[in-house]
Formats: sequence, C-alpha cells, structure tokens
Amino acid sequence: MSTTYGDLTIDWLGYATSRITDGERVVYIDPGRYGVLDDSDARDGDLVLVTHDDHYDPDGIERVAADDAVVGVFEGIRSEEIDRESRPVSELDYEIRRVGIGDTFEIDGIGIEAISAYNTPDGHTREDGTPYHPVGEGVGYRLDFDGTTVFYPGDSDVIPEYRGLTVDVFLAPIDDAFTMSPDAIVDLAERIGAELVVPVHYDTFEALEADAEAFAADARDRGLIVEILSPEA
Repeated sequence: MSTTYGDLTIDWLGYATSRITDGERVVYIDPGRYGVLDDSDARDGDLVLVTHDDHYDPDGIERVAADDAVVGVFEGIRSEEIDRESRPVSELDYEIRRVGIGDTFEIDGIGIEAISAYNTPDGHTREDGTPYHPVGEGVGYRLDFDGTTVFYPGDSDVIPEYRGLTVDVFLAPIDDAFTMSPDAIVDLAERIGAELVVPVHYDTFEALEADAEAFAADARDRGLIVEILSPEA
C-alpha cells in the first residue's frame, strides 16, 4: 500500500524503512533490520540514506540499492562499535558519502539536508536519566524533490533545530518509546506546515507498539491529513 503527494509515491516498508520516488528517482531511508526486507530484492534505489547506528543494516542497503547508487551514511556510525553483527561502511560496494550534522548537498537533483536528531533530558531517556539517543549520534533528513519536501526526523524528540523548518510530507515516528510523543508530533506537524503525515517506526517489536488509528484520529481532529500505510500490503 502506497500513498501519493504531488509527483511523489511513498511506501513504508516496516520499522524505519521508507521508499520515496517521483517516478524517475528512488530514495530509501534507513532500509532493513528486524527482517523487514527479507523478502525484498528491489535494488532500484538511486539514493540510500542512513540516520544512525541503530538503523544501519548493510544487508538491507544491498537489497534496495542499485549498482550505481549513492549511499549516504551518518558519519558517526562506526560498525565496530555496534553491538550486533555488522560490516564496516567501507566494505559497501557503492559510492559512499559520510554525512555530518547540518550538511546540505545534492544528489541526482535531490536536495538533502541532514538535521540533528537526539533525545532531550525531558524527553525519552533511560531509567538513569540519560537520553536513548544523545546529541551527536544521529541525523534526520529533509529531502527536496524539485520543490516538494519530505522530512524524516530519525530517532529524535522535538528539538530546537526544527525552528524555521517547513515540509510538505512528514514521515512521523509514532512509537513514543525512543522518539517524539504523538502529541508532540501533531504540534510539530502543524508548526512545520506538513500537508501529509505518514506514520512510521512503530509495531516492529513490543517496545514500538502504537495505535496508529488513534494517532490518526487525533491528528485529523486537528485538521491534518494522515495516511496509514501497511508494510504487508
């Protein structure tokens, strides 16, 4: 099941994996992990973007990236520091771009802005009060397809870096375990002028369980347009 906005077609493939295309260019964000791409071998992605180490999956990247793809990986990802079996970014057989916080660049005519992503002390923290995702450990991405913009914040609470941000499509992580709360998402969507909200990053495992229909109902009551996508469809 897909949704459209203007010339864009958007799919949520499970967990943090999204696919966005304008019919000519295909972008994947955070492909893989937890088996969400085990039955996929599309290899049609012109651009693949990874936000942080929790979402780095070399096998997932290889399942979606075309042979000539550009793979943008947050510069803070170090495979040797990931507490699971992985492979170094340097072993990926693609053109690799290491992405820093605040970087802006263009790939295949698509504008990309990497915006800081982190949990705040009064947001999502461990029992000892430390943020799940500290400052400096990840990014979100704002994409500009010839004037149509898409924003995925990565694993983040609502942060000051979003001041002045405007977007058309908001890929909203609604799990409320490691990312911004549903109420905060709705407030942010209004503030950034999002014309379409697509829930992502939920229901993959127990900690991410969320009621997408309840979120959508609340958001629609505030005048937002929400499209719930099914990764199984």
